[in-house]
Amino acid sequence: MIDYLIAMTIIPILLLGWLIVQSIARRFAKLHPEFGPPREEGTGCGKSCLCSGSSCQRQGDNPRGYNNE
Repeated sequence: MIDYLIAMTIIPILLLGWLIVQSIARRFAKLHPEFGPPREEGTGCGKSCLCSGSSCQRQGDNPRGYNNE
């Protein structure tokens, strides 16, 4: 029972902590626009795609239709 109570208190505390970190990052980005906008998790281009300009292309996709093999 004690494990359940510990989990029920730690999980919301961690969530609240993450929301505070995001708020601090957004506020910092607003005060320092020279660094660009804050990068949000799951938006834009990441490790699984190749970026060129504003488009995002998956690594397995080839725009010319050639195989990479």
